[in-house]
Amino acid sequence: MAFFDVDNTLMRGASIYHFARGLASRDLFTTRDLLRFAWGQMLFRVSGTEQPQQINAAREAALAFVAGHGVDDLVDLCEGIYDDTMSDRIWEGARRLVERHLMAGERVWLVTATPVELADIIKRRLGLDGALGTVAETVDGVYTGRLVGDLLHGPAKAAAVEALTRREGVDLADCTAYSDSSNDLPLLHAVGRPNAVNPDDALRDHALARGWPLHEFRTHRTALRVGVPAAVAGAVAGGVTVGVLRRRTHR
Repeated sequence: MAFFDVDNTLMRGASIYHFARGLASRDLFTTRDLLRFAWGQMLFRVSGTEQPQQINAAREAALAFVAGHGVDDLVDLCEGIYDDTMSDRIWEGARRLVERHLMAGERVWLVTATPVELADIIKRRLGLDGALGTVAETVDGVYTGRLVGDLLHGPAKAAAVEALTRREGVDLADCTAYSDSSNDLPLLHAVGRPNAVNPDDALRDHALARGWPLHEFRTHRTALRVGVPAAVAGAVAGGVTVGVLRRRTHR
């Protein structure tokens, strides 16, 4: 089995942010919501230290925006948003890696902190076998804005993959995993064939020291050297852009 992280590994940027922008363009998400979400994602992506207050801030920002919305309605919206704004963000190099595994008869799963509904759409669009993602709580078909269990991040990813492979009778030593983030080191160390894709500096150093394969699909290294990922910088800029466009529209 092969396991792929999504954000900045399979897809340029943060998938849930592209979804949030899609909601904003459909007037279902405000500029203030978008900026608050971007801030929460920055805390989540930059911390890397698993500090509870930072993880909690990220958790609230990541899922609060769906509170009160119907599951079926958001899944339908997500189908269109994927086609409009996300499908062309799949790295071609990552797509080739996926296809290589599929052609070899291996099962390919996504494992991501992204809500499982969004991960499932990406899985279906790419013809993959399964998706593990963060599960949002619902009551009577409506999101509450709370989680079921933990955010699928860091050690939780490794635990989810270990549980899946046990159920499937698969040896982790025979599995492959791909990620861009040092937060996913527990997962990468759990499998027999770890790979770094578009890695952050900490993961790059770790991979080089251990001789792990490195895959660089970006055309150039990001100029941001202070630890803030490009996806977050884009999120803030995107939120400001949405706000400017709306102000112009209402003049």
